Amino acid sequence: MHLSISLFIPLITSAVVVSGRGFSLPPKPGHAPRHKYRSFSERTSRLEARHTPYYLTNATEKFAVNGTGVPDVDFDLGESYAGLLPISSAKNETRELFFWFFPSDNPAAGDEITIWLNGGPGCSSFIGLLQENGPFLWQPGTYAPVQNPYAFRNLTNMLYVEQPVGVGFTQGVPNITNEVELTQEFMGFYKNFVNTFKVHNHKVYLTGESYAGYYIPYIGDGFIAQNDTKYFDLRGALIIDPIVGDDILQQEVINIPLVDYWSNVFYFNKTFTAALHETQDACNFTSYFEKYLTFPPPGPFPDIASTFTDECDTWDAIYNAALEINPCFNPYHILDTCPLLWDVLDGSNYLPAGATIYFARDDVQEAINAVVGTNWTECSDGNVFGYGTDDYEDYSDTSDPPAQNGVLKRVIEHTQNVLITGGNLDFVIPTNGTLLAIQNMTWGGLQGFQNDPRDGEEFYVPYHPEYNEGAMAGAGIVGRWLTERGLTFATVQLSGHELPQYAPGAAYRALEVVLGRTKNLGVISDFSTQNGNYTRGALVKERSFQDIVVGM
Repeated sequence: MHLSISLFIPLITSAVVVSGRGFSLPPKPGHAPRHKYRSFSERTSRLEARHTPYYLTNATEKFAVNGTGVPDVDFDLGESYAGLLPISSAKNETRELFFWFFPSDNPAAGDEITIWLNGGPGCSSFIGLLQENGPFLWQPGTYAPVQNPYAFRNLTNMLYVEQPVGVGFTQGVPNITNEVELTQEFMGFYKNFVNTFKVHNHKVYLTGESYAGYYIPYIGDGFIAQNDTKYFDLRGALIIDPIVGDDILQQEVINIPLVDYWSNVFYFNKTFTAALHETQDACNFTSYFEKYLTFPPPGPFPDIASTFTDECDTWDAIYNAALEINPCFNPYHILDTCPLLWDVLDGSNYLPAGATIYFARDDVQEAINAVVGTNWTECSDGNVFGYGTDDYEDYSDTSDPPAQNGVLKRVIEHTQNVLITGGNLDFVIPTNGTLLAIQNMTWGGLQGFQNDPRDGEEFYVPYHPEYNEGAMAGAGIVGRWLTERGLTFATVQLSGHELPQYAPGAAYRALEVVLGRTKNLGVISDFSTQNGNYTRGALVKERSFQDIVVGM
């Protein structure tokens, strides 16, 4: 029997299910006249003086950011560079991507660049910078920015890129329809970045989350195809809670087992729960899940999307029912409850009277060499794969999922160094959905994992005696992991969609593994930076017994 449970509650739009942020997208960025760069002396008069800047040259000086002049940040961010670079070498090129580059003081980072990409499609990578793994954090519900002891910049030279054209501070008219065209845009930009900052022959690592599960494999595959280590020496990738396969596999087939596992969180009544299970059975999701989420898998998966109907849309039904019980339900981190936290990026769609979106402020835009007056939003309301229109039906990313067409396979086999994570509190891209997509992929001569990563080795995050109270992280055993044929899959039990935000110690450790700073996720050892620049001067204190045991 087919139950139309998706008709019980109004549907949210399917176009934003994999958006990587909130479910109603902010207004489209406007493009003001190009900002005239301030003079070099104005921009660098207070640039950090503790060492000679690594990358300051005549070519890069217009991008220099005053480390003590970023609004509301009351500590020195050190050396960094931000601005626009074109996506090609054409003299009349009008399309430009925006970046913010943070060199690292870590000696091991000398010949590497690590790139961070948020998803969407159409969301800014400054989400990750400001609320996940950047050197300063301004997370939802907090009063002001704080230093981030788990900043990826502590490990490696970090490059945050807003892309494709149409996102954030980027300039030009969007004109792509697929990931191959996006890759060409990105490679043109990155080649200009390499030439500008003289970072030729640097190892490149790609990191990101959500829809970056498309971006990273396609961009990585493009780098590999160039066969040019002067510019495109890809060495590895960290892909967090990604969409890499068919969205029916990743967001529908696996929903009811997730609701059952977290039944005390969703807390649905018996009637609704029974209706969900009947729909799961009627749509053949139960048998599909039981047969194909196995290790090793039985063989190539049949196309379940061809029989999918609106009546099978349990994701929307669950989401809307959860909102009835918990009006502040957050599918990116299902443990969240009210009150709704205000967000300086407007990611929660709640901005109190008098509050402003941080990167939409003129003073912030001037400080980072952006076009002053840009109507910056964290996610574009225009379709970046549809010529900037709001048409998501006829114009969208036409690329096949990278786990289905050999793109992700080639990146794994070339680098032997891809790490994919799944946060078990993520309902947007659930862990089992990602695993199901991977089990339908062949790499290294075999299909899928031969053993279940969820039963793998323990994922260990080092204990640390110091912390910044504005940016803390757990330690000890946080999940499980398994590596087979160059691909590692790791689960983190108490993380949501954004691993560096919800489990920053685990994200930091994962990046250490990808960079080769530690052997694997199970090694019992300190962070590689724990006795060096781990805190980067943040206010820290000893963790006391009273801090740990409530009521003592």
